[in-house]
Amino acid sequence: MSTTTEHGEAVPDPGPTVFVLFGATGDLAKRMVLPAFYRLATEGLLPKQWRLIGNGRGDVAHEDFRDHFHDALTEFDTAPDPKEWDAFAKQVFFAGGGFNTEDPGSLLDVIAKARQSLGGDPQLVHYLAVPPVAFTDLTQALGQHGLAKGSRVVYEKPFGTSRDDFHQLDDVVHSVLDEQQVYRIDHFLGKEATQDLHLLRFANGAFAAVWDAEHVESVQIDVPETLDVADRAEFYDATGAVLDMLVTHLFQVAAEIAMEPPATLGALDLQAAREEVIRSFRPLDPAEVILGQFDGYRDEAGINPASGQNTFVAAKLWIDTDRWRGVPFYLRTGKRLAATAQQVSLILRDPPGPLHGKLPVEANVLSFSLAGDGEIDLSLVAKKPGPGLDLDVAHASIPLNKLDGADPLPPYVRLIHDVLLGDRSLFTRPDGLAAVWDTAEPLLANPPAVITYPPGSWGPAQANGLVDPGYWLLGH
Repeated sequence: MSTTTEHGEAVPDPGPTVFVLFGATGDLAKRMVLPAFYRLATEGLLPKQWRLIGNGRGDVAHEDFRDHFHDALTEFDTAPDPKEWDAFAKQVFFAGGGFNTEDPGSLLDVIAKARQSLGGDPQLVHYLAVPPVAFTDLTQALGQHGLAKGSRVVYEKPFGTSRDDFHQLDDVVHSVLDEQQVYRIDHFLGKEATQDLHLLRFANGAFAAVWDAEHVESVQIDVPETLDVADRAEFYDATGAVLDMLVTHLFQVAAEIAMEPPATLGALDLQAAREEVIRSFRPLDPAEVILGQFDGYRDEAGINPASGQNTFVAAKLWIDTDRWRGVPFYLRTGKRLAATAQQVSLILRDPPGPLHGKLPVEANVLSFSLAGDGEIDLSLVAKKPGPGLDLDVAHASIPLNKLDGADPLPPYVRLIHDVLLGDRSLFTRPDGLAAVWDTAEPLLANPPAVITYPPGSWGPAQANGLVDPGYWLLGH
């Protein structure tokens, strides 16, 4: 069976589905998950028959949760059309009283009614939009109350907070669920532009020919943010930039760049290629990491006044494969920086010949913007028109959303749709995550001192000394 999107495209109908959202009134659900779910409805990508059940500790009426949902759309997306909203809201419910091994609250009753209304045996999808500390108890409760068998369970990042914590959580998850039921979400993998990283490389000879240590001098993965910690203060103070961004998003993007060509672009082959290269990440050397904290962080509401948490990290990563051995991957991210961007840059080596060593460093750069729908930018050296042999850097840009018929989906929309279809190709596997924690362990065990930096800057000045040629392309 298939359904038709608003653009007239046929897509598979996932079949009757009950979507349970744990932490439904929290910040993550409000900002990301609820708007994404409604976007799926407006795009015609939800099953023909579905129910959404929010879960939380409070005793919230169905009508009040629907109002909360509507408010989230108005604040973080677009106020819904009244007629469309009325039809949508009738499928939305709330189960209060919390959910744990001892007390399921009202969730079992609300799910039973949803199943009965849909008929048959609808697919159960559980989305854990809760802090990582709650993953273990909720997973055990799913097993305890008979909600695990045949279900799909989505875990937000980070999946664990240390190497030992990861292994303990992984053991609990696999005591309740089979691996094929588990969807560990990393929304950077759901970005259209992240997917283009491997597609453009494998489909275009001009890119594939230079994708190795012979032609690439270094790689910069740069994700600065102007935002502060805002509503995520309590969560952020428990994680910081290292856990929130480095060991999740930035490591996964590095794997997308560095992986060997998979046999196919199918789910199993893509996952295998990504996880195989992660196992070749060399453990981080704390001497090659700069940590920072923006001035005023400790004054933020919800932050420990004595917090030493990092809000900035710049790290040098080495990948010990034949393709990338000797090429530094520079990773940088932080809060309250001078600009917001999500950029991957491959800095190419000077070609041999009469101009070798005489070209500006910012030339011969292939960059991918991961922000929005993505953009490719090529910096190259050209002769200035005129009588002399004057060289300058020229730029050629391709915004990917301008391609004919482009219909990009935001990452959370894409990933939730993949869960509904049972497609795990853009989700992480435990072997890759185990390798990620092995890579991060020396840094977590012996972190360098946190250096303060002024808001609106590019972070601690020491981060410039980490990179060769001595500066980051963004902010130079």
